[in-house]
Amino acid sequence: MPEEGRQGFSLTDPRMSTATRYDLTDEQWRHLWPLLPPERPRTGRPNHDLRTILNGILWVLRTGAPWRDMPERYGPVGTVSSRFYRWRTSGVWGRVLAALQARADARGEVNWDLHFIDATVVRAHQHAAGARQIGDVMGSDDEALGRSQGGFSTKLHLRADRNGRPITAVLTGGERHEQMALEALLDQGAIRRTGPGRPRFRPRRVAGDKGYSSPTARRRLRLRRITPVIPTRKDQRRLAEFDREAYRERNRIERLINRLKQFRRMATRYEKRAASYLAMVTLAMILLWLPRFADAP
Repeated sequence: MPEEGRQGFSLTDPRMSTATRYDLTDEQWRHLWPLLPPERPRTGRPNHDLRTILNGILWVLRTGAPWRDMPERYGPVGTVSSRFYRWRTSGVWGRVLAALQARADARGEVNWDLHFIDATVVRAHQHAAGARQIGDVMGSDDEALGRSQGGFSTKLHLRADRNGRPITAVLTGGERHEQMALEALLDQGAIRRTGPGRPRFRPRRVAGDKGYSSPTARRRLRLRRITPVIPTRKDQRRLAEFDREAYRERNRIERLINRLKQFRRMATRYEKRAASYLAMVTLAMILLWLPRFADAP
């Protein structure tokens, strides 16, 4: 007898026999399905198959294609896209990421000794402009859009643990300096403990490049009892306590950024709303906390 999950169908569903390299593996689905809303609501008509819908969302994330170009095997375009936006609004993506991080922390897989911070500019497509106004006043800053040297863009700020896995992300306009999002990076990303105790979100040390080298940034870190591992610029006095060996590991967050940008919907921003783009970022982060995203033959 095939193993059945909470959603009421086999975890090794024969409908997934034609899975592509963009689809979830059976192992990944076993980790995800307990964290998703129930497929069969208490009232009303049953929802569409969650695994098929989620695979459709992942297809858009990986290819960067418009929703209307999604293959028919994933179901109606309106059903798949509306599920993504509904779950964005209700905070499902953030809760799934938090649950996966909490499980990993319980297994001792999250390193709290050293975290890395960095930022990358993401080019915004022309369709990302023109979000409908909400309220009396709304500018590009509200949707994390700006103009940097690379043009119309968004800046994605990240914090990762020593193992190179994403902890949290913050969006700003593309022209914003890295330090503008430093406090948000430090104060977000709390990981709840599976047992008693407060959520943990502050590492012992944080490593960043020279873009974070300023008295203000170092003071913000020390106020949170975090030791900065940041090199000084040429116009600044050298600090004797700089940990060069720890700083050499900072390439792990740069490799993380490269991995995230393999998802084409992340490498270029198409979403008009910052909340929608951040949901795509969160979904990509979720995949990196799952077992390896295996390629189909």
